[in-house]
Amino acid sequence: MDWIRLTKSGKDLTGLKGRLIEVTEEELKKHNKKDDCWICIRGFVYNVSPYMEYHPGGEDELMRAAGSDGTDLFDQVHRWVNYESMLKECLVGRMAMKPAFPKDYHEEKKVLNGMLPQSQVTDTLAKEGPSSPSYDWFQTDSLVTIVIYTKQKDINLDSVIVDHRDDSFRAETVIKDYSYLVHVALSHEIQEDFSVLVVENVGKIEIVLKKKENTSWKCLGHPQENHNSFIPKKDTGLFYRKCQLVSKEDVTHDTKLFCLMLPPSTHLEVPVGQHVYLRLPITGTEIVKPYTPVCDSLFSEFKEPVLPNNIYIYFLIKIYPAGFFTPELDQLQIGDYVSVSNPEGNFIISQLQELEDLFLLAAGTGFTPMVKVLNYALTNIPSLRKVKLMFFNKTEDDIIWRSQLEKLAFKDKRFEVEFVLSAPTSEWSGKQGYISPALLSEFLKRRSDTSKVLICLCGPTPFTEQGMKMLHDLNFSKDEIHSFTA
Repeated sequence: MDWIRLTKSGKDLTGLKGRLIEVTEEELKKHNKKDDCWICIRGFVYNVSPYMEYHPGGEDELMRAAGSDGTDLFDQVHRWVNYESMLKECLVGRMAMKPAFPKDYHEEKKVLNGMLPQSQVTDTLAKEGPSSPSYDWFQTDSLVTIVIYTKQKDINLDSVIVDHRDDSFRAETVIKDYSYLVHVALSHEIQEDFSVLVVENVGKIEIVLKKKENTSWKCLGHPQENHNSFIPKKDTGLFYRKCQLVSKEDVTHDTKLFCLMLPPSTHLEVPVGQHVYLRLPITGTEIVKPYTPVCDSLFSEFKEPVLPNNIYIYFLIKIYPAGFFTPELDQLQIGDYVSVSNPEGNFIISQLQELEDLFLLAAGTGFTPMVKVLNYALTNIPSLRKVKLMFFNKTEDDIIWRSQLEKLAFKDKRFEVEFVLSAPTSEWSGKQGYISPALLSEFLKRRSDTSKVLICLCGPTPFTEQGMKMLHDLNFSKDEIHSFTA
C-alpha cells in the first residue's frame, strides 16, 4: 500500500521527467547500482531504485538483475506478478531493437488462400525444440476453418486456447515447452460460437468459425502482435480474459467454491495439475494470485468435453479476512467479472500413465491440485491399483469436502483417505500432528520394489519443503515426486 501511494504521489520515479527513451544494451549496463538501477523485463526497461525498499525479496534479489535483462530471473521467482501495473511509474522506455534481418532482405510473398499464412517463425529455437508448426485456412459459404498443423502426436483439446474479441482472433497452441500463436484481425464478422476439433494421431487442430454473412472472404485477416510466432512458453506474456462469477457456495467455515463462466467466444481447458492466475483491480492496481481449478465435485465424470466447449471453471478458495486479495474476491457479486489467465504449470499428465500406486500429500487448500489428479487417475489409468490421500488440516472444520472423500473411499476400493489434524478436539480419534518421517514411512507403502509410484505434494511452503526433504530421505527418486508450487 505504501508503494501504491508513492506511485500515485506524482513524484518522478524514473528521473527522466516523464520522457520515455529507447535504451541500448550499453546504456542499460551503466545503471547497475542501488541508487541507479535499471532492469529490463520482456523488452521494457524500468528504474527500480525507488522500489528497492518495498521489494518483498529485498534489495539483493533486485540487484541480481541490475543493468541487465532480468526476464529469466523474474520468471523463476514470480512470473505471475503484474509488474507492468506495479512498475508503470518506473518505466524508462523500450530496449532498442537490433535489426532482425540484413538490410537487403526481402520477404518472399507466397500467398496462400488470399493471405500471407506463414510469416517468419521465430528462428531462435533451441536445436532440440519441437518442429515449427504451420497453419492454413479454407472456407465454404457459411464456415471458415483454420487448420493448425502441430507436427506432434500428443496434442489434445487442452493444448489449444482460443479467444475471439471484437474482430481479433487468437489461437495459442502449447507444444511441450513452446507456444505457437495464430493472431489475426479477422477480415469479416463471425458468430460467437465456434468449435475446436483435434485429430490426435496426426496432431492437427481444426477451428471452425461461423460466418455472420455468407460472403466469400478474400483473406482471413491482418496479422496482429506475435502472429505466427513459435517461441519458448516462458517468453510469452500471460494472456487474460474476463470471466463472469455465476455462483459462490460455502464449503467450510472459511473456504468457498467459486464458479466462473468463460466468455462465449473462448475455448479454454485447464490441463490436469496446472493452475491459472486470477486478476482483480484493487486500490487502483491489478493484483494477481495463482489458483488451481477443480471439478465441481469429486464425483464429476472425467470425459472429453462434447461441443459446445466447457464454459465453467471452478475454484476452491480459502478466504483470509486480513488478506489483500481474497476478501475482495469474496465481495464480488454474482454477475461481476474476474480476469483469468492462460494455464501454467509443469505437471505432465504422462506421469500418470502405467502408474500402480499414487500417493497424495496435501495440507489445507493444497488439496486443490489433487482433485483433478485424483479424478483423472481413477477414471483413466487402468494399471492403477491404489490411490492414497493423506490430508493435513488444523481442525475437523477445516477439512474440505470431507464427506465427498469418505463417500469416494466407500465407492471405489482403490481409494483411501487419512485425515491428520494438528489441533483436534478431545473427541478426535484419528491421526494427529504434522508431516513427519514416521507418518510418511507408514503411509507410503509400495506394493512391490518395482511398482511404478508417484507422490504428489502440495501445501504451504514449509510443508512442501519439509515433505520433499523427508521423501528424499526415504529414498524416493526425483522422478517419483511432484510438488505443486506457484
